[in-house]
Order: sequence, then C-alpha cells, then structure tokens
Amino acid sequence: MPTLQAMNTSDLRSFLDRVRERYTAFRNQGHQLNLGRGKPSPPQLDLANALLSLDAAGYRAEDNTDCRNYGGLQGLREARALFSCLVGAPPAQIVAADNSSLALMHDTLTWAVLHGVVGGSANWSTGGPATFLCPVPGYDRHFSICDGLGVRMVTVPLTGYGPDMEEVERLVVRDSSVKGMWCVPKYSNPTGEIYSDEVVERLAAMPTAAPDFRLFWDNAYSVHHLTDSRHEIANVLELCQRHGHADRAFVFASTSKMTFAGAGVALFASSPANVAWLLGHMERRTIGPNKLEQLRHVRLFRNREGIAAHMEAHARILAPKFKRVHDTFSELLADTGIASWTRPEGGYFVSLDVLDGCARRVVELAKNAGVVVVPAGSTYPGGTDPSDRNIRIAPSFPTLDDVARAAEGMSLAVLLAGSEAILTQRGESTPVADAVAP
Repeated sequence: MPTLQAMNTSDLRSFLDRVRERYTAFRNQGHQLNLGRGKPSPPQLDLANALLSLDAAGYRAEDNTDCRNYGGLQGLREARALFSCLVGAPPAQIVAADNSSLALMHDTLTWAVLHGVVGGSANWSTGGPATFLCPVPGYDRHFSICDGLGVRMVTVPLTGYGPDMEEVERLVVRDSSVKGMWCVPKYSNPTGEIYSDEVVERLAAMPTAAPDFRLFWDNAYSVHHLTDSRHEIANVLELCQRHGHADRAFVFASTSKMTFAGAGVALFASSPANVAWLLGHMERRTIGPNKLEQLRHVRLFRNREGIAAHMEAHARILAPKFKRVHDTFSELLADTGIASWTRPEGGYFVSLDVLDGCARRVVELAKNAGVVVVPAGSTYPGGTDPSDRNIRIAPSFPTLDDVARAAEGMSLAVLLAGSEAILTQRGESTPVADAVAP
C-alpha cells in the first residue's frame, strides 16, 4: 500500500470511508480500555505478595535496631546496601526513604528553591525564578513539580541516545539561572531511550554558569528490562567526581514498579556533602522512614541476584504486552507514513508520534472509542506539545487481550486523524462530526 500522502484524493477518500466503518464498529462495542498511567498490573503486584507475611521473621535489623520505633533517618544500612545497584553509590552515600521517589524529588527541589544547595551562595528563588532543562518528550510529573514551584522550564530535544548535548551545553554555559536538568537516563519515559556513555560524560564534565547546577537523575527503570539485553549506563556519580563536579548529581530510584507501588522504598544517592544537606532538611519533616517496609524488602530480595530474578518475572508479564502493541501498530500503521513508534528494551512506555497537528485529534477519537491515554501534550512542559504529535502509551496494566484491543483502537484513531488531516491540507472537506459522535 502506498503511503497516505502518496494516494490520490479519490483513493484516500475511499480509504477513509473504510477506516470510518471499522472505527464505528469498534466504537460501538463499548470498550473501556486504559493505556494512561504506567501502573503495575495485578499479576505483577502478586509477585511481591510475600511482603505481606515477612513480619514473622521479626522486627530487628542487622544492628539490632527495633524497626517498629522512631529513628534511622538515613534508612536501614542493609536496605541501602541491597539497593546500591539501583543508584550506583556506596551505602554511606544513599538515603533510603518511604515509598515515593517522586516525593523525594519534590522535596529536594523544594528545599533547593527555598534554601539553596551545597556550593551555592543563595536559594534558587533569589533574583528571579530558577530554570530547568527538560528533555522532551519527557515525564509529566517532573514538569508538574517545576510548575508548582515556579521553576521555568526550557525544552531540549532527545536524540535517541539522550538529550541534544550541543543545545544543553550552549544553554548551561550562558545562563546562570539554569540550575538543574531532569534526566531519565535509562529506558526513558516515554521514549525508552538509553543515554550513551558519551552523553553521560558530557553532562558530568560540562562547564555551567551556575556553580550550584544539579542533574536530577531519575533512574526509575534501572532494572526494568524487557529483553535479554541487560543494558548498563555510565555511573554519573563517578563521572561527576572525576570531572571535579562531585556534588552535581542527585540520583533517585525506587521499588515502586518492583514490589508494591504504594508500599515500597525510595532512594536518593549523591556526594557525602549532598547527603548531609538532604538529611539536614529531612529531619525537620520526619523522625525516620518506615523501617519495617525496608526490612521486608531486604528479606524478600536478599541480594542482587534476588532482585534480578524478581525483575525477570516482571519482564515475562510485560514483554508480551509491549510486543502486542508493536505487532498491532505494525499491522495497521506500517507503511502509511503517518505514524512511528518506539520499541523499547525496558521501562514502561511506548512513544507514538503521529502527523504534526494530529495528536489531540487522535486522543479525542480514541477516547470516543473507549480507549484512554494521557492527554496529548502531557510529555511536554505546560501540557503543550508545539508540534502536537507525541502520544504516550502505557501497556502495563491492562490484560494482554485488552492491550491488543486498545492498540487497535489507537491505530484506527491514528488512521482517521491522519487521513482527515491530509485531505484538509488538500483543501478537501471531510464530514468529521459523523465519524466521532459517541
């Protein structure tokens, strides 16, 4: 089949009529399908059900700490040792907190805005709003943290190997208001890309106008592989130290997509000075984390081999869903010239790009057919994708059959929106309303 752009107008109209007929039949089936948030499915949560019965082993940590009581602000040492593989730091340079790494990121940025960081002469709100670099497409909750704190966001394109470093280096060296940068360096949300060693080294080494510049390094998917390839990335903390910027990186991770999303362990890793800075602020808001939860996780995983085996079980559940999305998109969208998508080797998302100006229309059509995704534009600051083309797909939570149905509905929405857009560009009218009435 020729691409839709290559079709003559008569053939394209006939194609659109066939797609509308199939779309209407799909919509009339009354589906309620959700590819919105990257939540673990019930079978994934079941993998960690042993956490619910591990208290019988007692409540004492290795050093005889009574985990039922206050204290231990930095978290259990055995938990920090176990999860050091997620953040690439020794236990002394790790803070093990409660379940949400997002909460740690929010608090860390809040304290930087209010109080400043190690190596800075003032807080990040002095002299006007701080600026953050945001690789796009990116994670909507990172952007909402900045929004809530009045931090200005400047987008930087991703290249397939990490952010465009020419643009990053140009921005950080000329503007002292650029205080930080969001990074999801492995299996990025939503593109799934992996930062190359060169990109990580350039981020660690680059000169910056702000002496207190920080990389907010969200290593959320460090062990979340979907294939037999166990991709590794360069250790940003070691590289920052080597290049004379030991305090540059704040590294975050959690077990939220490993065990129970609402009852896990969040991690912060950085230089000794940064860890002391964080603990100094944390002690004003808590007397210690949930050490019993940390102890349960240590007993569940036991060691790095236990983590690896557990994550292989996750992959056996997740990988077929990602394959089903790819296979369905390939069947319905390949060679049409109106869509492209990622096939990630890890993480939780597929990034779908459609014709410029069509993403909002695709999301609307999909919703009317019973398929929900996050709003178009969510992968950009302010919810505005300047090209209106990127859509994030999260296939983790639905059943495999529902993933297939949802991918079909998304594909039909893409075909409808793309055909309409091409005809409109040719000055041809299309009876849009008849196609989308619920």
